[in-house]
Amino acid sequence: MTMTREKPILALVPGDPTGIGPELTAKVLASGQLRDVADFLVVGDRHVMEMGASQAGVTLALHSIGAADQANFHQNATPIIDLANFAPGSFAIGAPDPSVGKRVGQTLSHAIDIARTGAVQGICFAPLHKKAMFDGGWQFPDEHQLFAHLLDHKGLFREMNVLGNQWMSRVTSHVSLRQALDLITEASICDALRLTDRVLRRAGIEAPRIAVAALNPHGGEGGLFGREEIDIIAPAVAKMAAEGINCTGPFPSDTVYIKAFAGAFDSVLAMYHDQGQIATKLRGFNKGVTITAGLSTIFTTPAHGTAYDIVGQGIADPGAFENAIQLAARLAKNGGTAAPASGDERP
Repeated sequence: MTMTREKPILALVPGDPTGIGPELTAKVLASGQLRDVADFLVVGDRHVMEMGASQAGVTLALHSIGAADQANFHQNATPIIDLANFAPGSFAIGAPDPSVGKRVGQTLSHAIDIARTGAVQGICFAPLHKKAMFDGGWQFPDEHQLFAHLLDHKGLFREMNVLGNQWMSRVTSHVSLRQALDLITEASICDALRLTDRVLRRAGIEAPRIAVAALNPHGGEGGLFGREEIDIIAPAVAKMAAEGINCTGPFPSDTVYIKAFAGAFDSVLAMYHDQGQIATKLRGFNKGVTITAGLSTIFTTPAHGTAYDIVGQGIADPGAFENAIQLAARLAKNGGTAAPASGDERP
């Protein structure tokens, strides 16, 4: 199965079943609204999907298959590779569980194995619980590093958040703030700018406008509150601008997102995780999408979490998951986010 077909095939993984993932997945499939966007292959446990349908109050038709090449996308039932790794009653909803986290990691690993064969062009997964996976034996700080490990990826990759036409990238992600300060270097900023430019071009933005956020209050106030802007960030921005990337800054982080959401930029490069996440989630909590940029396989997921406070109530909003699927399909058609085989693809 290659991208010569009209629609990409996307693997849907229902996420951590102690949270709202199965409900979201069932709602997306039952609505049928995204059938024109992609064909879907569920990778997971059939009992979990049936539980999700019950939580959502929807009727879900599933067709169990043994391998991806047996999928039939010309019938009403959605094909599912039933891993049968969650026995009914083997877990409780509404709280993290390391034994569940272990099996969620196994499910993701199986989906990645399928993607590596070319049978699917992307993986869209419902919310996970990072600590449950870590405690369950998948000892990576986040799923993005797990994906890179399973794909044997040695190069650059980053987590990015997408909200409408805004692509929020970052220099550092799931590390402590103290560690992040040490990881913010001219080289790491340049790497992040190159990746951001490439991903936005793959998403169809011909000349991405990237704003770079400052690290310190008021952009350092001319060195009064720190010299990182002068000694590290500004030189990186100048170097990348000389390479042809349309990047400017550093801008004070408490105002740059206002300008970006008003349309002045296509992306803001944050220095650390919460610098961009707070702005993005305040703008559209149930709309944002997280992607793992730079890997050979496309990964997208809702930017929100497992929502234990509402799990099992049938009220979870599938909007962000729908956006994640649409974005994965868009990236699949444009060749994904991995580095090109030779050289820089910028004109």
